[in-house]
Parts: sequence; structure tokens; C-alpha cells
Amino acid sequence: MHAAPDSSVAQSAFELRFPSLSGTGRALSFPCDASGTVHMDGLSARALNNYLLARALTGREYGWPSVQASCQVQS
Repeated sequence: MHAAPDSSVAQSAFELRFPSLSGTGRALSFPCDASGTVHMDGLSARALNNYLLARALTGREYGWPSVQASCQVQS
């Protein structure tokens, strides 16, 4: 759960995933590197707000994040 200015969001092969604790399936995920570093400057305003919200509500509305291989296909 870090923010680094020099990571490349566009080439991210990983995502930091915050599972929902409410059971509604509303997990949030964000592009990151293999160590879980999210490039916050590369996120849209909405994604940045969601990322900060998930971090603030970890343990209450969202579970602890985990780094997973991204499901998106990069070309």
C-alpha cells in the first residue's frame, strides 16, 4: 500500500485488490507493481478517490489488500 511517482500504471501486470467485507462483491482494485506500490498520479480522479477511500476503510468496509496478477491483457 505505497505510492510511488516513478511506477508505470500503463504497463502494470499486477493489481492491488481490496476485498469487500460486506459480502456484496464490491471489491476495489488498482494497478500496481509486484510489491503493491500504486502510482497515484496515474489514476483518474475517481480511481484516486476510490483508492484513498479503500485505504481509509480497510478493516471496516474493505479487507486487507493483496497483490494479484492483473486480469487485463496488455498489448
